[in-house]
Amino acid sequence: MKQEEKKLLRLLDALTDEQRGTVIAFVEFLVARNPVASVAEPREPLPISRPDDESVVKAIKRLRETYPMLNPDKLLHETSGLMMKHMMNGKPAAEVIDEMEALFARYYLAYKEESLQEVTE
Repeated sequence: MKQEEKKLLRLLDALTDEQRGTVIAFVEFLVARNPVASVAEPREPLPISRPDDESVVKAIKRLRETYPMLNPDKLLHETSGLMMKHMMNGKPAAEVIDEMEALFARYYLAYKEESLQEVTE
């Protein structure tokens, strides 16, 4: 979570329920006045194909480019774990990359569901 978001949450926690409602109404008003800032449909992954004989490191770079909407910090732990399986345990690169692609796809689906919930609220 970004520093600004943490600060905003701390400030909101200090307000009464009525004051929080006023803040939310004001933010909704601002978003409605600014079409650029309005909540949009979730972004789609970029169509970047997987090259033959791709290394695990290059696959991570490709997947980050394919899914620019995902927060890489959220993927770091699991991606690092998969990288270690390859480097330390000798798991074949192709298998690790398959697992990474599935990991990024799962995170994308969660992102998409979260984005759609925000639009419908």
